[in-house]
Amino acid sequence: MSTESEEVLYSSDLAGVVVGQTAISDVQGDKGLLSYRGFDINDLVGVPFLHVVWMVLFGEWPDEKQKTRLKTFMCKHTALSHAEIDLLQQVPRDLHPMLMLQGLVPLLKAPEEKWLEIDEDAETGLFLAAKITTLIAAHYRLDQSKSVLAPIPGRLYHENFLHMFHGTRPTEEQRKMLDAAQILQMEHSFNCGTFAGRVCASTLAPIQSSISASIGTLFGKLHGGADQAALEMAMEIGSPDKAEAYVKDCLANKVKIMGMGHREYRTVDPRAKILKPMAVELCQDDESKNLLATLIAVEEACQKEFAKRDKEIWANVEFYKGAVFHSLGIPTHYFTAMFAMSRVYGYIAHFLEFRRDSRLIRPRAEYVGPPVGERGKTAA
Repeated sequence: MSTESEEVLYSSDLAGVVVGQTAISDVQGDKGLLSYRGFDINDLVGVPFLHVVWMVLFGEWPDEKQKTRLKTFMCKHTALSHAEIDLLQQVPRDLHPMLMLQGLVPLLKAPEEKWLEIDEDAETGLFLAAKITTLIAAHYRLDQSKSVLAPIPGRLYHENFLHMFHGTRPTEEQRKMLDAAQILQMEHSFNCGTFAGRVCASTLAPIQSSISASIGTLFGKLHGGADQAALEMAMEIGSPDKAEAYVKDCLANKVKIMGMGHREYRTVDPRAKILKPMAVELCQDDESKNLLATLIAVEEACQKEFAKRDKEIWANVEFYKGAVFHSLGIPTHYFTAMFAMSRVYGYIAHFLEFRRDSRLIRPRAEYVGPPVGERGKTAA
C-alpha cells in the first residue's frame, strides 16, 4: 500500500512500482498468463529441459553444437570433486538444504578452462547450477549415511539427478514430471529472490554472491518455502474430510493457508493449471493419493469460504508442486532446494541482463524518528 506523508510517496512492499525492464519473462497476473522470452509456458512443458535453460538465458534456441556442448558441460560439472565433497562433509547433516546451498555456492570455484564459447559470467552461472544439482543430492545421501553418487554420461539432466538422489534409475514418467515441474518454476520476472539478486549484482558483486543472495531470499515461507509448508499442512490435516474444518479454523484465527493465492495472479496460476492434473496422474500410491486429495479439498474449501466474501482464490504452483515432489520420493524439507535448483537459471539470466546496464540500487527511506537535538545530550 502506498502512503503519503509530507509529500513523500512510498510503498513498503514496492507493489506496483516499476523498478526496471526485462525481456526474460512476462507475468500477466490479471489474465493468468506466463511466458518466457515470448513463449507461452504451456508450449514449453515437454521441451527438453536444458534447451529451455539455454533459451531463457540467451533468448534463442540452441543449435545442434550448442545442445551437445551444453549437455556435456552440465554432466561434467554436476560431478563433485573430492575437495567439494570434503567441503560438503563439513556441513552439519541436519542443516536445512537451503542454508547449505546459500553457504556453499560462494565457495565453489569455476574452472579457468572455458567450454561453451559464451560469456564468462554465463558459463560460471551454469557451472554453479550444475553443482547445485549434486549438492542437493549429495547432502541428502550423506544425511542417510550413503555414498555420494556421480552423474552417468549420456543420461538426461533430471534422470541423473533422481539417480544421484535415490541411487536408482527413475522411470521415464518420473523424469518427464520433474522436467515439467522445473520448467514451470524456472523464471518469474522480478520476484523477491530475483530482485534480491539484482540488488546484490548492482554493487558489482560476482555472480556467486548474487545467486547466494537469491537463494537466501527464496528460503522464506512467503516465497519459495510455500511448497514445503503446503504439503506439511496436508500431512497435518490428515485426510480430505478434515479439510473444511481446518480452513474455517484458519480463517477464523487469521492464519495464512500456505500455497493459496498469489501476489501476482488475480485468476488461476497458469503453472498450477498445468501441474495439478500432472500431480493427479503421478500420485498413485495410497499416501500420495491421500495427500493430493487433501490438498484439493483444502483448495475447494478455501474457494467456498472466500466466495461467501465475494472473493476468488486459487492455489498457486507451490500448492501442488509439493505433491509431485513427494511422489518422486523427495522429503518435504528438500522441496525449496528443488525450487532453487530450477530458479537458479532465472537468476543467471537476470544477472546477465542487469549487468549490461547496471546501476547501484539505493532507494531512499523517509526518516520518522525524533529530530536532531530533541532527545537531549547523549548518555555519559
